[in-house]
Amino acid sequence: MNTRLIVPFVFAALLGACAQAPVSTEAAPTARACPDSVPAGTRCWFGQDSAGAHYLIAMPATWNGVLVLHAHGGPTLGAPKPERALEDLKRWNVWVRSGHLFAASTFRQGGVEVRAAAEDTERLRKIVLQHVAQPRRTILHGQSWGANVAAKGAEMFTAGKPYDAVLLTSGVLAGGSRAYDFRLDLRVVYQHYCKNHPRPDEPAYPLWMGLPAGGASMTSQQLAVRTRECLGIGLPAAQRTPEQAKKLATIAKVIRIPESSVQGHLNWATGHFQDIVQNRTGGRNPFGNVGVRYTGSDDDAALNAAVPRYRADPQAVARMVEDTDLTGRIPVPVLTLHAISDATAFVEMEAAFAETMNRGGSAPRLVQVFADHSEHSYLADPIYVTLAESLLGWVERAEKPTPSGLAQRCQALEATWGPGCRMQPAYRPASMDVRVPSRERP
Repeated sequence: MNTRLIVPFVFAALLGACAQAPVSTEAAPTARACPDSVPAGTRCWFGQDSAGAHYLIAMPATWNGVLVLHAHGGPTLGAPKPERALEDLKRWNVWVRSGHLFAASTFRQGGVEVRAAAEDTERLRKIVLQHVAQPRRTILHGQSWGANVAAKGAEMFTAGKPYDAVLLTSGVLAGGSRAYDFRLDLRVVYQHYCKNHPRPDEPAYPLWMGLPAGGASMTSQQLAVRTRECLGIGLPAAQRTPEQAKKLATIAKVIRIPESSVQGHLNWATGHFQDIVQNRTGGRNPFGNVGVRYTGSDDDAALNAAVPRYRADPQAVARMVEDTDLTGRIPVPVLTLHAISDATAFVEMEAAFAETMNRGGSAPRLVQVFADHSEHSYLADPIYVTLAESLLGWVERAEKPTPSGLAQRCQALEATWGPGCRMQPAYRPASMDVRVPSRERP
């Protein structure tokens, strides 16, 4: 072999690779004092990327070389604010406390735009690499709606495997074309019983719009006035009238959600629907309830005859599918966690995600675990420490975790990280159709 030819060849190949590598134009972040929510000695950087997203990076005093790239839940409506990243760091300071470098973007815009949020998250990863540190491993973590963002990003950005593993917690993982169905059901059933969203003296509009076209607005406080009038939400249960209590119980039973979550989902079925229809689908309807059979009321026949029926527009649905639905083609290990009694993102969404991963050929790279919790936003420190540790073991030593092994490890970590594991290794979620009635689709 002629070694004199090898060196020039390798050198030329490296030059070619460098020439093809994109040159980042992102400005360096600003080093600033960290908030009190992280341990002393942590270093923090703040910035705003070229697309307008604010971000925060926090490095512990003793860094283990792992980057946790965080995609937040929501989505938040309105213009992005840097305070959002501070909120995420406060909630997820377990990553810094356990030695990981933490980076979170506010995303460039509010509203339901999954691909754009995934792009913002990947842009932040490159900022970290260019200006802060070179991690040995990168875990892409998505929480709630951010799990949709992270899973989409893991499908979009695969060249060179920028992410070593993906952690999806309390995830909205059924895809936007299905995940919002029950909120349309809530709007039509609520209106049947309450008739105040809209009120009789207000302009009528199809409920899939969230609010009327033309810039209508409604705050959560204004909507709360209406639900208080009709259902007594916000009042102690003992102060609700019998009629209010009955209507609230009926709506919760028909929609198959706890009474305590009716207000939150109605808020999302107002503001988020408005954002989707007016800003994402060109005014077309992405939600339908044709073919739904509502059950659980005192008179299901009367309910089904009275509620309005809407047929989803194929173009609007296609837009939702393209932006939010998943293919299941993720080339790295994926670990999901879900509270069994999560009333915000149903645990049955995990069954839909497992089906998606199977169709995409990624089932061998998926492990799902469930915990006997009802919380959505945060479960318990030892759970997250266990999951990150196990993902690294899967990546670095090919030690694929099992639900029972994760439960045992979590219990062992309670001595250091406090109580709260409550994992249920044998649990398997039911199909989404058990929770949300099936319907005609374009």
